[in-house]
Amino acid sequence: MTYDEALQFLHSLHRFGIRLGNDRFSALLNRVGNPQHKFKAVHIAGTKGKGSTTSMVASILKHHGFHVGGYYSPFVYDVRERVQIDGEMISREDFAALISQLKPHLEALEEAGYDATTEFELKTALGFIHFVNRGVEFAAVEVGLGGRLDATNLLSPQSTVITNIGLDHVAILGDTLELIAAEKAGIIKQGIPLVTAVSDWGPLRVILGRAIDMNAPVRRVTDQPELFPSTEINCKYGEETSFIQTDRNEYPDLILGMGGRHQLLNAACAIGAVEDLAAACGFDLNKDSVRQGLLTAAMPGRYEVIQRNPKVILDGAHNEISAKALAKQIREEKFDRLHLVVGTLLGHDVEDVLNSLAGMATGVYATQPSWEKSRSAAEVADCARRHCSDVRTYPVASEAYAAAIAEAQPNDLVLVTGSFYLLGEAIGRI
Repeated sequence: MTYDEALQFLHSLHRFGIRLGNDRFSALLNRVGNPQHKFKAVHIAGTKGKGSTTSMVASILKHHGFHVGGYYSPFVYDVRERVQIDGEMISREDFAALISQLKPHLEALEEAGYDATTEFELKTALGFIHFVNRGVEFAAVEVGLGGRLDATNLLSPQSTVITNIGLDHVAILGDTLELIAAEKAGIIKQGIPLVTAVSDWGPLRVILGRAIDMNAPVRRVTDQPELFPSTEINCKYGEETSFIQTDRNEYPDLILGMGGRHQLLNAACAIGAVEDLAAACGFDLNKDSVRQGLLTAAMPGRYEVIQRNPKVILDGAHNEISAKALAKQIREEKFDRLHLVVGTLLGHDVEDVLNSLAGMATGVYATQPSWEKSRSAAEVADCARRHCSDVRTYPVASEAYAAAIAEAQPNDLVLVTGSFYLLGEAIGRI
């Protein structure tokens, strides 16, 4: 297959949607030699921050001199963002070759009576095989959806992370924090240490219960040690640098490459996870390598500033917890007017996003990604009008962004948000 043919085949699997459960995927991995067991891994779940934490883990390990894989979900500009080694995307040639290699196995599984392999499963298998082919020593692997029944949960990790718990994908994962926590806690493995920044007692109780059942040690992360004095990992924000203290070490003078105060909690989760990995695998952490890893870690669409005068920020906030964190960060920016370009998928609650952000906006440019499961621009606009008097509707994301840029003055802020699938389309990079 050429790259374009491989991409077309991959996208053709969209029609099978999301099918949680791993019998089919286990059979696929078994056919290709179970690559998921041939590298050491950190497995990261959570409602928000799991991608950023995954990037930080990979970057810290890279700066220790290791050959490191990173598996991410979703992508912003290029599907190859999902599979990276040492911060570099998989090449088009390798991508096409692996899709070509896997396609006959997918067909054989269907002939054997299995349901069709999903797009996410194919990408996950591709990533695991690529890591083995390129000889990675460690991989940081982000959960796609939930945890318990996610394709990535066939890993045998040496360290696990649950960043936080919020309401998202409620039709699939459940409509309470406790139900969602139970799904994400499914990544906890027998005897494998967990780091978590979950603080709400309801979901935390579920996670701790699962950890006890699995005899998995737990270290908790907080940026409010005065409220949670027994936590093992504490964060302290500073004007120029920040500080993280674990029950094993101290990490002063930290500067994070990814914007937003909430990233310090993700950094603490990453440090805790790498400490657990180091203990399991017998290597020492170097504080300078930790600092460099956090400084250089980067992810598209995570408070990504792509332009100034006017300032343009891209952020994939798509649920209540991420929208609140984004709104808090936006309030710390200096600008005259906020132009909000927003579009969401059907699986996310548009009200949660707009409730946090639309009230700050001078104008809302309601739009939609081209993804087939997108919420219509008209529906987004109807919801936005409950929060902002100036709402305009643009069915094409790039037109919404162009309109916002045309209206913005040099001291204004243009924010594009609501879905990772929207960001690249809006600014014309897809």
